Amino acid sequence: MTSTEALEIAAVTKTADCPKSPAAPGGPPEGAVPIAKTVKPASTRSSTVIVPDGPQIRCGKTQVTMHQNIVYASPTAGGVRHDLRLDLQIPRTKGPKPLVVYITGGGFLMADKTNNLNQRTYVAEQGYAVASIEYRTTRTGSTYRDGVADVKSAIRYLRSHADALGISTDKVAVWGQSAGGYLAAMTGATNGREQFEQGDHLDRSSDVQAVVDQFGTHDLARTADDFDAETRALNMAPNSSINAYVFGPNSTKTVLTDRAANRAANPATYLSPSTPPFILLHGDSDRIISPSQSLIMLDALKAKRVPGTRYVIKGADHGDLAFLGNPEAGKKWTTQKVMGTITRFLDKELRDRR
Repeated sequence: MTSTEALEIAAVTKTADCPKSPAAPGGPPEGAVPIAKTVKPASTRSSTVIVPDGPQIRCGKTQVTMHQNIVYASPTAGGVRHDLRLDLQIPRTKGPKPLVVYITGGGFLMADKTNNLNQRTYVAEQGYAVASIEYRTTRTGSTYRDGVADVKSAIRYLRSHADALGISTDKVAVWGQSAGGYLAAMTGATNGREQFEQGDHLDRSSDVQAVVDQFGTHDLARTADDFDAETRALNMAPNSSINAYVFGPNSTKTVLTDRAANRAANPATYLSPSTPPFILLHGDSDRIISPSQSLIMLDALKAKRVPGTRYVIKGADHGDLAFLGNPEAGKKWTTQKVMGTITRFLDKELRDRR
């Protein structure tokens, strides 16, 4: 393995707050996605509502080892080589661990693998190897095709090193939030599709057995459907991060007018009998990705007879938006109720199925 630094998250006899990421958000990133002023009431059709009350997640019951800055691929973007890295957390328990590949959000502008360490650690302590990955974004002039290829490269890399790492090669899930939720959906929907396979370890499969999609977009042209007119216009402007991630830099095209490009970028387009089960979670107060996006995806899954479940998180916004001035913003997503829903899904799809 290349460029690794091993860290150990110390075991403790009592549970404690889960560890925080190294740096909290300091403000909206440059070029940040629009934040809606108003949000239509979210439909709960065919969905389960979770009231995210009760205790927060706790960590410390299981010892976890972290391997940092593993270079899993070195693709080019704009003629420049980019080393893509991942951080891998492995619980110190017996036997091969089912693998969960975590795909962070970042508005298609950035992909900081150190995000959401608390949630990742919690999942790892439930018996999963959790790999948080970097991927190419608009800041390197890349498109969604590159991002999907990067996720698949990470899966192939980890499968190729599975024996050394103690990972189960036949039990893999992708788990993404926001832009990462979109890439998780695309990765699962494109199981077996060679056009998204690039790079090394092509003798290994990138197919996944489960998808956890938290507040991701899917039909990109409808990302802002639930929002005020100004936010809808900003989302669909030619220079928006959505359009840049579809058409590349300096394009004047939009997914609103180029329907073929929008279809090609929609995970629903690729659904097939090879698509694994999905769990979709969305806050009913999300101001960045319309809550209806997860319902659109659920309907598409049902139309193709792919197992899918949608949960609406009452009062929840778009994950951790603490940089907007409310440090409590993300706590609805880190309750035992919400995180337990995710780990039960992973248990069902990666452990209970034979």
